[in-house]
Amino acid sequence: MKYGCLIVDDEKVLADSTAEYFNLFGVKTAVTYGADGCRNFFKENSAELILLDINLGDGSGFGLCKQLRATTDIPILFISARTSDDDKIVALNIGGDDYIQKPYSLGVLLAKVKAVLKRYGQASATDYSDGYLTVNFSSRQVNANGVTVKLTSLEFKLLVYLMENKDKVVSKQELFEKVWEDKFTGDGTLNVHIRRIREAIEPDPNKPKYILTVWGDGYKFTGGNE
Repeated sequence: MKYGCLIVDDEKVLADSTAEYFNLFGVKTAVTYGADGCRNFFKENSAELILLDINLGDGSGFGLCKQLRATTDIPILFISARTSDDDKIVALNIGGDDYIQKPYSLGVLLAKVKAVLKRYGQASATDYSDGYLTVNFSSRQVNANGVTVKLTSLEFKLLVYLMENKDKVVSKQELFEKVWEDKFTGDGTLNVHIRRIREAIEPDPNKPKYILTVWGDGYKFTGGNE
């Protein structure tokens, strides 16, 4: 069966009430209470988005995310009562799309989930291919020169956002606000992710053709035309 959202959280009362709320407002939602339940869910079902708690009774949400990323690139939103900035960094670097603090407002969380589902659905409608670089938006697969390359979820979101604004200079601040949804992210973090994307897709990362730096302004995706 296909669901819009899968909640993976061992806090059963919270997980059940969140799922009930989502279902009430049109997001078909299923619940599992641990890592094993999540793995079993995907044997017979699918979901367009996962809400994943970091602390699970039978394992770590971080570990489960790494396992999921080996087979799927659907959006994963971490939910946690932990407040460490290190947790947020780890969550994004291993493939999470966002980090949501508990306790959360059901209305705010539903709006975020709907926004991600809408964004993912819009991205699914279009593919990119120029003979060297191929990007399948729906499956989140990227091929460079016929070889499949791996990008983290955040790196893929960065690449897609730049591609959606092809030949337009996108400021760093816009990337912070639209991709990270955090205007306080530092330049150094962004530069690292851009470098990793270039290493994955550019024929020569030291002489990029696809993602150009516009000094003092930001970045521009050119489609390899410059």
